[in-house]
Amino acid sequence: MTCPLWMMLMDEQPVTEQNLPVGRNLKIGFFHLGSGMADVMATGVWNRVMITDLGFAATPIGLLVSLRYFLAPLGIFAGRISDRRAILGYRRLFWVWLGRFMMVLSVFLLGYQTAAFINGSPATLLAWIIISVAMLLFSLGSALSSSTFLALIYDRANPKQRGRSVGIVWTFLLLGFTVGGITFGLMLPSDVKTPMDYLLMTGMNTIDFFSAGPGFTADSLLNLFVMAGFILGSLWFFSLLGEEKRTRAGLIADGKPTEAETNLLHDLSLVWRSRPMRYFGFYLGLSMLFAFSQDLILEPFAGDVFNMSARVTTKFAAYWGSMAILGTIVFLFLSRRYKWLTNYRMNTIGVWILLITFVLFAISSIFSIRGIVTPALITLGIGLGVWNVGTLGMMMDMSPLGKAGTFLGFWTLLVTFARGFGVSGGGIVRDVALNITNNVNWAYGIAFGLGAIGLGVSLYMLNQINVPVADANPVSAEVVFAGAMD
Repeated sequence: MTCPLWMMLMDEQPVTEQNLPVGRNLKIGFFHLGSGMADVMATGVWNRVMITDLGFAATPIGLLVSLRYFLAPLGIFAGRISDRRAILGYRRLFWVWLGRFMMVLSVFLLGYQTAAFINGSPATLLAWIIISVAMLLFSLGSALSSSTFLALIYDRANPKQRGRSVGIVWTFLLLGFTVGGITFGLMLPSDVKTPMDYLLMTGMNTIDFFSAGPGFTADSLLNLFVMAGFILGSLWFFSLLGEEKRTRAGLIADGKPTEAETNLLHDLSLVWRSRPMRYFGFYLGLSMLFAFSQDLILEPFAGDVFNMSARVTTKFAAYWGSMAILGTIVFLFLSRRYKWLTNYRMNTIGVWILLITFVLFAISSIFSIRGIVTPALITLGIGLGVWNVGTLGMMMDMSPLGKAGTFLGFWTLLVTFARGFGVSGGGIVRDVALNITNNVNWAYGIAFGLGAIGLGVSLYMLNQINVPVADANPVSAEVVFAGAMD
């Protein structure tokens, strides 16, 4: 008598450990398809609605969106426990599913309160508490589940399969930006097409149609968030169903100290004492900070300056996400074929492309040139792809032999915090510039221009490293894909 499928997946009948067929790898990859789509909801839909359509300041929105970067160290806590103990019979899946459940709940809460704002509900203290709790759940969920998901992939694949495994999963992550941008854009139709539609739907004077208000109703926005929550939850749950061996043992690890626990402060003091490492730290932090300063304000910029609808701006992620995939694949191939294309040179090329992109966005904003936006989105994706390959490669180059775990952990934390400050900082600069100039075009132009200047300073820091990086080995695909996880 054969065992039912649900028993094979959920009971003590695991899939074979240390062997991950391509088919199962593709199934797991759908997990990060959902991760990319969740990013679109937070930094492509919700931020734009709150800032452009509802008129809230970008500063508090940016701080809430960037919260997940500042809480990322909690992922180390979850990862350490998952290394040593099984909870409810699972080491990794308990934390992964707990974190993603929190994220689904946060999407529902965000949709409820944002729709209430559109219906005219005042921005009371209780309303902001609901929004803050929702973003806290989103951030905590991301922190608890991201590192344990990577650990699950490590457990499921043998060493020869890990490069392919994380490569497939990372590709799904970028596809999530593209799929999410298109899907959520189509799910958010423009319900208000004429002044008469506005009058019939809201009962307000039609003159208000020409001044302010979103091009959709509260019901359509709430439906989008509810449907998105169910889609994301389904992807996250079923993609990993049956992918971890269940165990009755509670204690897993032997409790011996790891590399990162031994002489941590002494090891990290090497970063400051070594000129190359010191300047690499400056470069890494500054490039991450300024490259992601556009993350919060990109869609609001298009809405405020060019009156693009939320349906259009939500698709921005599809443009740059697909170009990031292309840029990464092409430069990974070229770096393996041409030895002169080192990690250092890929960093230089990538940052220069990003710097030019920010200049294009600044010019587009200040002079209201709509035709520059789409080319800039394309170069943004290519620049991010190339820069990602080179940066992760140099993180490996700048990690001393025998202490790779400690230094890679330090570089990763630096990247995470810098990205968080970049996301929130972009909104702060936009608000400050708007208050000073009282001109939305100049406000976004100054924000993008400052980003370009910051990227230029990061290039100066990169040039100060002055180490024989030209002889360094090109970064492997496994390193790039693993380092780019959600």
